[in-house]
Parts: sequence; C-alpha cells; structure tokens
Amino acid sequence: MATKQSTINYLLDQLGGLSDVRALKMFGEYALYCQNKVVALVCDDELFVKITDAGKKFLGDKYEEGYAYKGAKASMHVPGDLLEDRAFLCNLIEITAKALPMPKPKLLKKRWK
Repeated sequence: MATKQSTINYLLDQLGGLSDVRALKMFGEYALYCQNKVVALVCDDELFVKITDAGKKFLGDKYEEGYAYKGAKASMHVPGDLLEDRAFLCNLIEITAKALPMPKPKLLKKRWK
C-alpha cells in the first residue's frame, strides 16, 4: 500500500516551522529531507525517523523501533498521535538532521569515448 499524498501534505504542513524540509517520492513511498539530509521515510502512511542517539534521548520512553519496509534498517517509528504535536515533530526532525552527517558528494563519472 503506497503512502497517500494527503499524508505527505499533512507532515509537510506540520513541519512548516523548519526551513529546508521536503519530501521526494520514491517507488510509491517518500523520503523526508531536512537540511539536504534524508532524516525519515514515510511508508504506508507511517513515519520512520532515522535512529540517532540524540533522537532516542529526545523521544525517551516514546521510542519505538520499527521498519519502514522489509529489509530496511531499523528506524524510530513515530506513532500517529505524536504526529499531531507540531512542536514535538519539528524538534525531532531538527535534532535528527543535526545529528546526521552531511551526505557525501556524488562523483561525476567520466565518459569514455
């Protein structure tokens, strides 16, 4: 089951207080970017945030491990009721983005003639 566009619109609206947040569609699901870093996946209308020490500390006893899809790395599954708390969600995404390293620049491939 693919994620609905309305779910993405809702999440982006909830994260409106953050700059540089966007979602990119990938195979019917979405990757959530903040500060040009993939911070979460949205699969089957559920939010799965990358695990960081700072994120686990922030979530505390609300921390629940989950998997965005079969074969995926473990993520922090954010239950639906927490998605309604705009300040909480913005803080979690911002904390996660700050804790993650910058993505490695892609190398340009040389074209051989």
